[in-house]
Order: sequence, then C-alpha cells, then structure tokens
Amino acid sequence: MDFATSDRAPLRDTAADGLKIVIVGGFAVGKTTMVRSVSEIRPLSTEEAMTQAGVGIDEAGNVGGKSTTTVAFDFGRITLDERLVLYLFGAPGQERFWFVWDQLFSGSLGAVVLVDSRRLADSWYAIDRLEHRGAPFIVARNKFGEPAHSLAQVRDALDLSPDVPLVDCDARDRESSKAVLVGLVEHLYALSSAREATP
Repeated sequence: MDFATSDRAPLRDTAADGLKIVIVGGFAVGKTTMVRSVSEIRPLSTEEAMTQAGVGIDEAGNVGGKSTTTVAFDFGRITLDERLVLYLFGAPGQERFWFVWDQLFSGSLGAVVLVDSRRLADSWYAIDRLEHRGAPFIVARNKFGEPAHSLAQVRDALDLSPDVPLVDCDARDRESSKAVLVGLVEHLYALSSAREATP
C-alpha cells in the first residue's frame, strides 16, 4: 500500500469513500506527534498550553518537557488512492476527556493504541474500552530512548490477547508511523478474512 504525499494535498474530486482510524493512549504517549508525522495535510490540532491549573490533574509522570496538551482531538488525512481517503483522529489522553472517545470510535474501522513502556498502566483504559466495544486494534510501543523491556514483556504486562498485534514505532518518523497504520489495515483484513471463512 502506497500513501500519496504532497505539501498541499487538496482532496481529490474522485474521492468517494472515507475510512476512519482512531489513535488512542495515555497522556503524553505521542498521539499528536503520530498524526502530524503521517498526515498529508497540516493536521487540525486542538493543543493548548498546559498551565498551573492542570498541575496535579494532567501529570505526565517521568515525561519531562511537555508544555501542551490535546483538549479535543487531532485530525489528519492520508489519500490512499483516487477513491479512498483515510481520516486519522488522535484522541486526548487525559481521563477528564475520555468521554470524547466513544464519539471518536463511532464509525471507525479500528484503532491504534499508542503506549509508552515506562507508563504502561496509562494504556489499560484504552485497551479496556476497545475490548468492551469489540473494536479491532493494534498496540504500538512508541520508542522513548532504548526500551527497558521486550515486546513480549510489554504484551504480558498489558495482558494482550495473542491475536492483537504489538509493534515498535517512532511516532516522530513518517515511515514508522505509516508502518503502524499499514499493520492495522493488515490486521483488519485478516479479521475480515477469518470471519468470511467461518461457516
């Protein structure tokens, strides 16, 4: 699958079908960064500066240097071919914005759960919500330095089903983020094929 790229990519007149994918995860795991790195348009972002009012509420644990936070969602777009367009929605990670998630999940093909292995507990809610909805998803560990744990250890810690793909990525890198999205599409295709094969 090849992604069309352009600095200023207008939506083609031939575009007929829009596909929706949601990127979720805990606070400060790189969801906005992933949308920015892979979108062919300048993403719509609802990032706001973090202020003293958020101290004790929007804590990023041992993640330093974070000065902004998403307060609604991020939105990006990728043209797949002349007819198909992929819309990306990055969900806010803070607990106080979780009510937005169900609306973002509505009509989506599936989701990417982005995780930081230094703060795996922050990802449990996202995985729980997707499992509760029966929504297909893959998990992508965003690399923050050299990982201290193997992917197998991360899988065990998150108690992931064996059929849920778990991959490494660098959300800052377009090719790496693109590979995550391709992995999700391949997972969706495999699930669809398995359903069709079931009598």
